[in-house]
Order: sequence, then C-alpha cells, then structure tokens
Amino acid sequence: MKEKYQMNVTKPGRGECHMKEKYQMNVTKPGQMDRQAMLQLKGIFLAPYMQLATALIGKARFAGGNMFRHQIDTMGILIDYGYIDSVLLKAACIHDVIEDIPGFDQKLILDVDEESSDVYKLVLEVTKREGQKKSEYLRGIIEHGSQRAKVLKCADRISNMISLGFVTDPAFIERYCDETEYFILPIALEVDYNMYQELIDLVISRRKYLEDSGYINRNQNK
Repeated sequence: MKEKYQMNVTKPGRGECHMKEKYQMNVTKPGQMDRQAMLQLKGIFLAPYMQLATALIGKARFAGGNMFRHQIDTMGILIDYGYIDSVLLKAACIHDVIEDIPGFDQKLILDVDEESSDVYKLVLEVTKREGQKKSEYLRGIIEHGSQRAKVLKCADRISNMISLGFVTDPAFIERYCDETEYFILPIALEVDYNMYQELIDLVISRRKYLEDSGYINRNQNK
C-alpha cells in the first residue's frame, strides 16, 4: 500500500503574512495493503489508545451501536484510504473521548508513549469545545486545521454519513447533509479527492432517500 500522507505545506517566511496553509491533495486510493505498509502498521503502538477508547462503549449512537465502534470504524476508513500515519491512527482511536466523556482525564492521553503529545494536539484540533457552535467549530477546521486534522475529520464524517443510513429522522438527515455539503466537502476537496467523491456519493444517497420518502415534497408544499 502506497504511503499517502504528505505534509507538503506552504509556510510563510519571516515578515510574510500568515495565510491559510495549502496542502497537496491525495488523488490516489490504494488497493490491498502491501507488505511495507503492513510492517509499518505492525510497528504502531495502538493497543493503549484502543484501551482508552473503550470508555466510549457505554456511549450510544443515534444510528445504533456505540461510540467506541465509531472510533475504530474511523481508523479503518483511514487505513482503507492508505493512511498509515501513526499519530493520525492513534488520534482516530480516541478522537471523541474528550468531547463525549464528561470529566475525561486528558493526562491519560499524554502518558501513553513518545507520540502522545502530538496525538493529544490532533485530538484537540478535532474536538468541539463545550458551548461552541458546530458551525464555528467546523469553520475553524477549514480555516486553521492541520492536514492531519482535515483528513481525520473527513474519515470521521464518512463513518457518520454511512451510519446515517440507519437514521429514520428526515429532518436530522437533511441537516446533516446540509452540514456535510457546506463544511466537510470543502475540507475533503483540499486534502483527499477520493474521500471527497465518497462524501458526495453519500450525500446523494441520503438526499435520494429524503426524496423517495416524500419528505422533500411535503416540505415544499408547506
């Protein structure tokens, strides 16, 4: 499997304006994992992060299942897209623990291994602060997020959009599709073209459900 994660960014020099960083978009999606990627993945210290994530087993999801499964699903989506970046995968395992576990001891993340500090910073990047509006949070990732944060947010949203297929509340589905189009697609278009395409397909699928169910017509006739 080809290593896809690249940190090619435009960094301002001394005295230059601090503009939004630009990233090199990934445009290829690998097939079956090759031996080199397997060995790289084998060397990643994931188990302690998975253990932290199991605190989310009791956190139910609106679409069914629990938040622990969502963490692992998000990590699997990253691997599916060829990302074998240790910090990224570790953060994916625990990306919701701070936001979804009241009083979570954040020091538990910092004490895991030598990459804990970078993992912690990445988790904070994709964590919505208490009381923060969702639109403000997502706009912050668009404008200031690192490449890792943007890739992780795309994988997170792919997992959520797939789960949306088990949601029967049409108003919730419509709001989520609107949010994905307005905030997440611009993030995906900056960092990974194939994630962008999958997100578009998922939005189309969910909007077709709304149309087929008659929800769109009912709203238009109100």
